[in-house]
Amino acid sequence: METTAPEVRRAASAPLNPPAPATDPNGSEILVRCLQAEGVKYLWGYPGGAVLYIYDALYKQDRIEHVLVRHEQAAVHAADGYARATGEVGVALVTSGPGVTNAVTGIATAYMDSIPMVIITGQVPTPAIGLDAFQECDTVGITRPIVKHNFLVKDVRDLALTIKKAFHIARTGRPGPVVVDVPKDVSLNTAPFHYPETVAMRSYNPVRKGHGGQIRKAVQLLLQAKRPYIYTGGGVVLGNASHELRALADLLGYPCTNTLMGLGAIAASDPKFLGMLGMHGTYEANMTMQHCDVLLAVGARFDDRVIGNPRHFASVERKIIHIDIDPSSISKRVKVDIPIVGDVKEVLVELTSQLREAAAGPDAQALAGWWARIEGWRGRDCLAYKASPDVIKPQMVVEKLWQLTKDRDTYITSDVGQHQMWAAQFYRFDEPRRWINSGGLGTMGVGLPYAMGIKLAKPDSDVFCITGEGSIQMCIQELSTCLQYKTPVKIVSLNNRYLGMVRQWQQLDYGGRYSHSYMDALPDFVKLAEAYGHVGLKVERPGDVEGALKEAIRLKDRTVFLDIRTDPTENVWPMVKAGQGISEMLLGSEDL
Repeated sequence: METTAPEVRRAASAPLNPPAPATDPNGSEILVRCLQAEGVKYLWGYPGGAVLYIYDALYKQDRIEHVLVRHEQAAVHAADGYARATGEVGVALVTSGPGVTNAVTGIATAYMDSIPMVIITGQVPTPAIGLDAFQECDTVGITRPIVKHNFLVKDVRDLALTIKKAFHIARTGRPGPVVVDVPKDVSLNTAPFHYPETVAMRSYNPVRKGHGGQIRKAVQLLLQAKRPYIYTGGGVVLGNASHELRALADLLGYPCTNTLMGLGAIAASDPKFLGMLGMHGTYEANMTMQHCDVLLAVGARFDDRVIGNPRHFASVERKIIHIDIDPSSISKRVKVDIPIVGDVKEVLVELTSQLREAAAGPDAQALAGWWARIEGWRGRDCLAYKASPDVIKPQMVVEKLWQLTKDRDTYITSDVGQHQMWAAQFYRFDEPRRWINSGGLGTMGVGLPYAMGIKLAKPDSDVFCITGEGSIQMCIQELSTCLQYKTPVKIVSLNNRYLGMVRQWQQLDYGGRYSHSYMDALPDFVKLAEAYGHVGLKVERPGDVEGALKEAIRLKDRTVFLDIRTDPTENVWPMVKAGQGISEMLLGSEDL
């Protein structure tokens, strides 16, 4: 009979040096694993005391490439540009205090344009929150008005679920930036790691499918229209609904326009496209908007730069169908007749399907008459400008750039001002997500960081930043980042020695009193570019523009800064002055 106790036998057979129990990851490791699970490839950031454990965790892995910018604002802008070009969630990482406040402009820029982003911010340890600790600020309070949502993680056990929620909120419904504030002790404490595959939030369930009855009403109204118009905004681009929009437009044969943020949703080469509308839109786009009898608005919000004075817009009777993922955007500035809340892609598919099944089609005779009237407006050539053999016209530079790159896979970023409007008017975008600019907030300095983010995502594409000598200096330190991370972008600076759009308004509305809009001490941009390790080219004669652009394209592995000296007196036309209606346009200096 065996007398050895079972416990003794197990002890005797156990190894002499048993393996140590597996330790749980700390919060920083959990955060990095969450980002990896979300498929994050690039992370733009700048280190500081509150995020050093996170940077240590990044150091120990190689699946996510961290890009060290030279200013936190540029980190958020670069992640933003990446998101705009790819449709993926952009991710940035900044430290507490000034790291957060430096990032605020980038967060607000993304919020105004509904860009999916997750911004990880460091915070002082939880016991120190509220005690005015070194580099402390109320991140949740500061960012609350400029985010889709924000979180303060107080327990490391909540971190993984919070990151899952952040990405879900950022990319679904109307997209937007989400801030996750991580105290330093939370990034150090340990917890078991589990990243949920799905997340359900009782208070957040965005509608995707449009109401069937409303869509049927929209079909009837569209087919009854005598003077129809299709007006689309950035929501079509963000919703990846360009293909569906084009199918609808082709089926109906109706005229179309895009907002500044929607350019490329309808191909600029499509005869149905009337150009951009709004404050600096084309004469034909604005006149058609004002005089249509049925307006289909898709993923647009009737903002002040598009329709001008709402009272003037409402002076002409029309029926409005408005499709948007965000119910708060519908009837916000303009009362609409048929609201349809839902994902624009899904709604357009259903709308097109019902139109195909309809017993009757559009009124061909009325449509022909409407098109004849539109062609009359088109005949005014509102974008004409006077070429010069002596001075470089900025419009010519953009036209030449379009001619040289239209058959290449090209992305255009811009800063904000006159050059932004000329880029929108004269670069004819045939595809969505190729035009990257700050529309809602109008942020100077975004162009170069946007271009950096896009070039990492699209290394085989040409990426041009159209900027001005004012805007480019706001984030010019990122030329250093371009060199370190080998993002050879091309900078086309339309240098007119003025803050051009400010000067234009001062000329028109302030009696020509150019208060602080003249740049009196500009750097030598060629030498500055060379100091950062790049190629600089100064262009002063119209005949040299094409050669310089070709040289920039040829130097595909180098960042090239083109300092193009343009006419300082040139204005952006057409123009709708503040408080005016969109059909009350100035077409040139002769209208002053």
